[in-house]
Amino acid sequence: MRTRPNPFATRLAVLLLSCAITTGAVAGERQDGRLLTSTQVLSELMSMPEQNIPTWLMERAYAVAVIPSVIKVGLGIGGRRGKGVLVVRKDTGAWSNPIFINLTGGSFGFQVGVQSADVVLVFTSKQSIEGIVGGKVTLGADASVAAGPVGRQSSAATDIGLTAQVYSYSRASGLFAGVALDGSAITIDSSSNESFYKKPGILASEIIRADAPTAPAPADQFVAAVQRSANGNAPAAPATTPAPAAPAQPPASTADSSAPSGVQTYPLEDPQPGQEPPQ
Repeated sequence: MRTRPNPFATRLAVLLLSCAITTGAVAGERQDGRLLTSTQVLSELMSMPEQNIPTWLMERAYAVAVIPSVIKVGLGIGGRRGKGVLVVRKDTGAWSNPIFINLTGGSFGFQVGVQSADVVLVFTSKQSIEGIVGGKVTLGADASVAAGPVGRQSSAATDIGLTAQVYSYSRASGLFAGVALDGSAITIDSSSNESFYKKPGILASEIIRADAPTAPAPADQFVAAVQRSANGNAPAAPATTPAPAAPAQPPASTADSSAPSGVQTYPLEDPQPGQEPPQ
């Protein structure tokens, strides 16, 4: 005897499958949005010559992280929390696929009254990168951190000497400056990495390795923005449509327009100037 399927169980299975598909799609949109926002933040910061991360520092970076909209949590001493992305420079000089990260805790040196700020971190040592790939780095403990220099400081490379492993920046209310992030922890956002790369349990070491597959779009836009910043190039200007060329004018000629093409004519000289022409 054939058993009839339970209508309720069938509807429940369809509902759960639909929820899973919807959740995956929404999660993917969140990661795409985070990458696009991070790209915009970095491009806007680097487009301000007097208030940006010095090119000499970006050229020496082992990794760069952008955490948009880090928000203030709690009251009093409280802390901060934000989600961002990080890329690591490979031995070839190219940048890795983005790793999704979290930034939590710590006493952030933001301006008084600021509730949200964009944060950029520039890593100048291999040790600090190894810690992140391992799962967690606490700024000020596992890696020394300092407020980064801002603007066109061409001589700062020798004056500062890159004594810190991480240089930190923040932008809030239109102002961009170095910021103290002692005690803040950077951790791997495993769920976002799994959702974006479509691979359960993917490790940060797999994402950044030299033979890693190409990351989905819009990861390439963020990587390109980091590359431009490290090269000292301003963000690419939008393409403009060139004005139509004026129609070519025919060259002036003394030739008789009534003459056949390719034939040139000249007037005869008057043999008796000043006299009446013959009848």
